[in-house]
Formats: sequence, structure tokens, C-alpha cells
Amino acid sequence: MNLKRRQFLFLGSLSAISAGFLSWALAREHSQDASMTDSAIAANPTKKDLLLRFVSVADTGTGAKGQYAVAGAMNFYHKQNPYDLVVLAGDNIYNNGEIEKINAVFERPYQALLRQGVKFQACLGNHDIRTANGDPQVRYAGFNMKGRYYTFKRDRVQFFALDTNSNADWKNQLIWLEKELSLSKASWKVVFGHHPIYASGIYGSNPEFIKTFTPLFQKYGVQVYINGHEHHYERTRSINGTTYLITGSGAGTRPVKHSEWTEYSADKLGFAVYEVYPDRIEVNAIGTDKRVFDKGVIQLKSA
Repeated sequence: MNLKRRQFLFLGSLSAISAGFLSWALAREHSQDASMTDSAIAANPTKKDLLLRFVSVADTGTGAKGQYAVAGAMNFYHKQNPYDLVVLAGDNIYNNGEIEKINAVFERPYQALLRQGVKFQACLGNHDIRTANGDPQVRYAGFNMKGRYYTFKRDRVQFFALDTNSNADWKNQLIWLEKELSLSKASWKVVFGHHPIYASGIYGSNPEFIKTFTPLFQKYGVQVYINGHEHHYERTRSINGTTYLITGSGAGTRPVKHSEWTEYSADKLGFAVYEVYPDRIEVNAIGTDKRVFDKGVIQLKSA
């Protein structure tokens, strides 16, 4: 009996030691993982020459798990590195642009950012115009649209929002765009619309848009074009002075390839952050795991 009792106590002690070691190992692993996540997009000291930090995202309006995951990463990043502007590049309300869904697909997912005064500047996607041609969204205060196409300025950056849908008022819009670009004194010119110009996804590049927009961009020194529609992330090299960025994975993803002009592409849920300096824009793509998965630099180009 004494021998059996000693064996029991000995085995029990081994079990306790093993359990303790396992708990320590798991805790250490969790601590390391947390540390790696925190360091992925930890707060950086603000550089004195930073002009503006803004975010872009598109194809968001599902109200489903993917959108909330991206919104959560956007909020996490905001706590570390504050920003007050989001470029929302269309398909803001799925499936048919019904404004009565606005709470479920915009106000609730981004409530933490909206409460902090972050301003969303939207444009219309193809799903948005299925109800009343998108007019309710144009009138919705939270999207800050001054019309179906409009411009606004932040510091040395001027933004130009386009209606790239097939039923857009193309004649007047293109006259307006060239006039506004020609009058702009901004160092940085950023154009955004829903549909791609260059893309490696299921829709691919748009030959008509290449013919229509790229000469204007080159003539007037547009450094950045941002869009959605393709549900992936893609950053091109500078093409005649313009970098094209697709951030259409704000709620879901589709496959993407790699073209000769592609610097980086991925079918990852996420958003892009732009830090604007006098001589460059630093771009970071951030996934729902709160990690940076692409980094790029856009140099200032004069018209």
C-alpha cells in the first residue's frame, strides 16, 4: 500500500509539473504572438514633415463578417496612428444601393471611427446606382458627396471623385475634370472612382479608361488613382507618373494575378494607408490580422 501510495504521489507530481510547464509555454507563445501583432502596426513617431494621413477602402457595404473584420483593423490602426479621412471608392451598399441599409452596412461597422470624427468621402459604384441611380447616397450626409463627381482639398493634396459608371454624365464630367485639374495648384493630385483603369483581376484593365484618363493624368500630373470594383488589393508601378491602387477587398475577395506593371497584388481582405509628405507618399496595405502586407513609395512628379 505504501509503495502504491508513493507511486501515486510521484505520478501526480509529474502531472502537475507538466501542466505547469504547458501553461507557461502557452502563455509565452501568446505573449510573443501579441507582441508581434502589436509591433506590426505599432504607433510611429509623427514625422515633422507629414502633411496628411488617409485611408482607402472599397466594395465594403455587405454588413457581413468580412466588412467588420476590415473595419476592426481600420479602427485598431486609427488608435495607433490617427487619421481623419477615408476614401470610400464605391459599392457602399450591397446589393442594390438601398439607403435603408445604411445603418447595417456603414454606420454600425464604422461607428468607432465616425465617433472620432473620421470623415468618409465616397463615390458611386455599380451596385449603388441600382436604386434611384444612387441619388439617395449622394444626398446622404455621411458620404460627404458634393455631387456625383466633386473635388476637395486637404493641405497640399487635392482629391477628385469620379462617377465611373456606364450611365455617368461623361461629357460634362470630363470637361469638369480637365478644368479642375488645370486649375489645381496642389502639389499632390489624387483621383478616385469605383472602376479600375489598370487591373489584374477578373475584370482586368479598361482600354477605354486608359485611352480617356491616362493622357489627362499625365498632362496634369496626377500621381495616384484609387478604385475598387475588383475585390483584391493591387498596386502598380508608376505608369507615366501615375500609380494605380485597387483597394476593393473591404468585405470580400476574389482571385488576382500579376501583370507586367504590377508591383504587388493579393487577394487579402484589407485597406490601404497613405502618408503624404512634401516629396513622397508612403503606402501601407494592412490586412485583418493587423499586419502590413505591402509597402510602397510614390514619388512626387511635377506636371
